[in-house]
Amino acid sequence: MKQSSESLAGRIAYLELPPLTLLETGAASLERLWLRGGFPRAFLAPSDDLSAVWRDAFITTYLERDIPQLGPRIPAATLRRFWTMLAHNQAGLLNAAQLASALAVDGKTVARYLDLMVDLLLVRRLPPLHANLSKRLVKSPKIYVRDTGLLHALLRIEQIEDLLSHPVAGASWEGFCIEQLMAAAPPRSQFSFYRTATGVEIDLVIDLPGNRRWAVEIKRSTAPRLERGTYVALDDIKPEKAFVVYGGTERYPKAGTEAISLFELATVLQAQAH
Repeated sequence: MKQSSESLAGRIAYLELPPLTLLETGAASLERLWLRGGFPRAFLAPSDDLSAVWRDAFITTYLERDIPQLGPRIPAATLRRFWTMLAHNQAGLLNAAQLASALAVDGKTVARYLDLMVDLLLVRRLPPLHANLSKRLVKSPKIYVRDTGLLHALLRIEQIEDLLSHPVAGASWEGFCIEQLMAAAPPRSQFSFYRTATGVEIDLVIDLPGNRRWAVEIKRSTAPRLERGTYVALDDIKPEKAFVVYGGTERYPKAGTEAISLFELATVLQAQAH
């Protein structure tokens, strides 16, 4: 694309191909896909250790060789620090001033780094829902390292036991679920999150074609509990359907929502395209 000397407007369509998804690998592989991520060599490696070695090498060669070939002249060590800082803040609101201070650069430079990582499909910038409500809504996007295998490599997490006991586990699971659901959703779906200034929140709002809005709350436990703020948020945005993705396998109604496994909700979303 970069080497093409002519405009392709009107003669090209873009199809984003994510790494392997849960619908492709099967529900039984959920923990492995979450830990290792969806890059085929990382997912299919003979062991978790070899998978971690491949992902470390991928990160190094991407930063030192691939990105410079695309044009940006940013030191690989600086970009790795930036990427790692984003990993530590997985699923958090973007705080550009804090990142700029930690990197000893200005806000414009942080914005340039983030734009680059988003353009390279390495980082997800999930926008807040702009609802026409009287409530004060959060205006900053949430930031995710898109592939959880790379997220865990940046944080030096190599085994599922290490992941489950790590402080980032909940945020990692949230990002994993969001990527899987976005990959499964019909074309032209739009995605956001909902949060008010008082902390009332929905993790993922999916606006499907045909003005149908679904709300998804994400919990890692096998016995999910919803806070009062979730119900307030659902009352605010009034979705057609509301789901709670959780760590179990049963599907059952739960106080105005439906508890559902990640694999099953991805299957339901994929069916909306037909």
